Amino acid sequence: MATTTGTTVLYDSWTEDMMETANSGSDTFKMLLTTSSYTPAASDSVISDIDNEVSGNGYARFEHTATSAQTSGTYTFDLDNATFTADSGSIVARYYVIYDDSLANDPLVCYGLLDETPADVTTTDTNTLTVTVNASGLFTIA
Repeated sequence: MATTTGTTVLYDSWTEDMMETANSGSDTFKMLLTTSSYTPAASDSVISDIDNEVSGNGYARFEHTATSAQTSGTYTFDLDNATFTADSGSIVARYYVIYDDSLANDPLVCYGLLDETPADVTTTDTNTLTVTVNASGLFTIA
């Protein structure tokens, strides 16, 4: 199963973290999945603010390769696609959350729905969920 990052919402605090402490070209960024019980809030700022993370059945947070570049005044931040493989049962998720694993407290970058309906996405045993990052990058700043 594949899903594409549609509308990506930046957490409010990420802009400051990105400008003052993060190195988008070399930091380690990870994606986690949450259940439908998670209520996204743009005011969440660190990983400990996230509740209802998916667990079990082969689920593990995905570590991304990040790239960033500036061209003609537009900065683009991009990540490779994330894959999650179910093992010994299904993985059921509704949201993805991306955070910077290199900085203290793991600041949150952004979140989005896996299905814009919104609906849960179920990846059954031995199948893979691929979260495809938009071809234009995860986000741009002009």
